[in-house]
Amino acid sequence: MVESRPAWPPAWPRALDPCYGAPWPGSYREAPEDFRVEEWLDFAPEGQGEHLWLWIEKRDMTTAMVARELARICQVGARAVGYAGMKDRVAVTRQWFSVHLPGRATPPDLADRLSTDSVTLLAQARHPRKLKRGVHRGNHFRLRLTGRVVDDPRLVERWSWLCRHGVPNYVGPQRFGQDGRNLLRAADLLSRGWRKRDDPQGMLLSAARSYLFNMQLAARVAQDSWRAPLEGEVAILDGTSSQFVVEALSDDLIDRAARLDIHPSGILWGQGESVAQGAALAAEREPLAANRPLCEGLERAGARLARRPLRLRLQSPQLEHEADGAIRLSFGLPPGAFATSVLREVIDHPTLNFQPSSTQGDQGGATHASTVAVQ
Repeated sequence: MVESRPAWPPAWPRALDPCYGAPWPGSYREAPEDFRVEEWLDFAPEGQGEHLWLWIEKRDMTTAMVARELARICQVGARAVGYAGMKDRVAVTRQWFSVHLPGRATPPDLADRLSTDSVTLLAQARHPRKLKRGVHRGNHFRLRLTGRVVDDPRLVERWSWLCRHGVPNYVGPQRFGQDGRNLLRAADLLSRGWRKRDDPQGMLLSAARSYLFNMQLAARVAQDSWRAPLEGEVAILDGTSSQFVVEALSDDLIDRAARLDIHPSGILWGQGESVAQGAALAAEREPLAANRPLCEGLERAGARLARRPLRLRLQSPQLEHEADGAIRLSFGLPPGAFATSVLREVIDHPTLNFQPSSTQGDQGGATHASTVAVQ
């Protein structure tokens, strides 16, 4: 049956439940300090150029809010300010911004005017180029867990399994909005005909593509086929955009997948033909059969087919027991990955399970204020 609107809330399975049972409830964001994010770059500003780069720590603010404040203080247009990715609001995050100031000196009072209880300027330097979206290497997270989950006897086992085998790369609930509103708005807009003026940042297009990707991943998680390539799979090399078709499975490819060197992939829907073959192509198509209107709307909107790994490798993962009984998880993720997708495998909270707001009870008291995706 083809649905005119996508079903919400979705029943997207966790990978660990069949072996370890559901995780225990708890809290992961009682205060912004419980959710710390630091952006990683592969390079440093050169020290000269038309663009002023600023290393900023923000608390309980969105990236866009800081960008607007920088534009106001420096008296430039919004397009003169650059950043690599959006970071969560209810968090303490560190990231680079750039401001285009050709032929202009740095405002002498910039640090004083910018610094508040919510924003701190940590460093600054000049660079020849604007900071572009997606140029960062990834993000490092330090997340504090409290509540019943810290007494879960299988928490360390769950964490160790994820460190060895990886994490399902679901697009997190932030992308879909409270109660899936971004997705449902996207479905309505795509049914009428998408126009950029109705979705200037492409947020709704992204919500629709992310939903279809998660549907593919959920089917593979349910079949326990999300960690290893199928015949005909488009495999993606870990940490890169390099990809290739697995025409025939070999011991070497299976071993590389087990070592988290390569990952199976799914489609971010749009115009174009998948190069997957056989079983892998069927695995892409079958979960989307009930969402043809969404697929067709994305094609009419001009979205281009792309790929996303089905699995995440945790970088430098650690689990620490703090003196007050809390648990601290530390790990790195590539751009576009969601820490909430890691958390939903180790802690139960309605905000991680795509539940409607009417069911969001205490369960540990996590704050679930509006957030944006960490990219």
